[in-house]
Amino acid sequence: MGAGAQSGRQLRVLAAEDEVVVTHEDVDRAHDRARVTAARGGRGLRGRAWLLWLLIGPGILVMLGENDGPSMLSYAATGAKFGIGFFLPFVVLTFGMALVVQEMTVRLGAATHRGHAELIFERFGPFWGWFSMIDLGIGNFLTLITEFIAIRAGLGFFGVPPWAAVLVALAVLFSALLSHRYWTWERAVLAAAAFNLIFVPVALMAHPHWGAVGHAFITWKPLPGFNRDTVLIVLSDIGATVTPWMLFFQQSATVDKGLTTKDIRFGRIDTVLGAGLAAAAAVGAILATAPLFGRISAENFEAAQFAQALVPLIGRFGASLFALGMVEAGIVAAITISTSSAYAFGEVTQRPHSLNLPMTEGKSFYAVLGLCAVAAAGIVVIPGLPLVFVVLVVNVVAVLAMPPALVFLYMLVNDREIMGDLVSPLWASILSKGIVIVLTATGVLYGVSIIAPNIFAALGGK
Repeated sequence: MGAGAQSGRQLRVLAAEDEVVVTHEDVDRAHDRARVTAARGGRGLRGRAWLLWLLIGPGILVMLGENDGPSMLSYAATGAKFGIGFFLPFVVLTFGMALVVQEMTVRLGAATHRGHAELIFERFGPFWGWFSMIDLGIGNFLTLITEFIAIRAGLGFFGVPPWAAVLVALAVLFSALLSHRYWTWERAVLAAAAFNLIFVPVALMAHPHWGAVGHAFITWKPLPGFNRDTVLIVLSDIGATVTPWMLFFQQSATVDKGLTTKDIRFGRIDTVLGAGLAAAAAVGAILATAPLFGRISAENFEAAQFAQALVPLIGRFGASLFALGMVEAGIVAAITISTSSAYAFGEVTQRPHSLNLPMTEGKSFYAVLGLCAVAAAGIVVIPGLPLVFVVLVVNVVAVLAMPPALVFLYMLVNDREIMGDLVSPLWASILSKGIVIVLTATGVLYGVSIIAPNIFAALGGK
């Protein structure tokens, strides 16, 4: 069919007596798949590298996207409050947990060609489908607020007023949608997400004690005191790495990208690369603020204040990079999180939901995406909002919401009727069960710390 025939809203193909409707979304995805098929015929290292380049994206995006404003503030608070020690290897471990979880979404998306919310709706019924979407929507909206807080605070270091900072973030978010192509959107956001690694050179500027770093990774010491503050940071750092929106986003992005069962190996490589890069940036943020240990109280610090406190230690340039890293983290996460909400809404309501859709065909998809971002941004310009404590609490809420989401994921990925031979192997099942237990136990521990804080005093905490 000629290009002129594609000017309408849909392409119509007659097959025997049935009329098959082919949308622009289908055509765009078919073009992407044709490039992948052609790349499979390539030989040698160059051919494999090109195929990998075509197939990577969702895994790196979801991991670097989860290194969002609240997450980086949580890591900064960790370094300033506890220095170099237990939390360095602990944070790397949390990315290992995220890797196990996200690998399951790759298999689910490639095997079923269905988004996470859509699968829950189909396999467990409308009640649980709507429950999962509403639960995700509330959590995503709260997190979006904290993303704009991070953006506002980071740009505040340079004297940008809150309203202008929010407008800049919204402009970047909506600009990423202008292509109406998943491939273009993904590459643009990946380029922005790469700046998350700016925390690595900032850490080097802080001149960390490498002997202490090596000792921490080998021994997990020195250990922090067992008290309510420690539990809050532990939970916050878990919530900074493993959250429900990641499940929905990567599975839906895998479907939107058009990955098939042949691509699962590359999807795993993509996720491993993402986890490694994100872990490096997270450790960089901790090392960057570790020199503040014992010098300041990080209880109520936000991005601009952390950056300002670092000026005497790493100079104005290094502190500026730290602030810009916070801005990048907030913007990339605002893009990916609002997109995950739009994916879930479209999947549950059975409305068009793809970044390959033009605005006229994806009105509800883009409306949900835009309204979530604008509403969260509007709240952030209200004076007197809480600072780091709110960010930490949002991460904790994410931890408490994670076990139900993991249960659905675990049941789906082990459903042989939809997965066939791609059900989780024994080792993956054991690991995922362990992660659910750990997340549930930490959530209970946090609840105890709130209800009966004297217990920690009795055990020697403060």
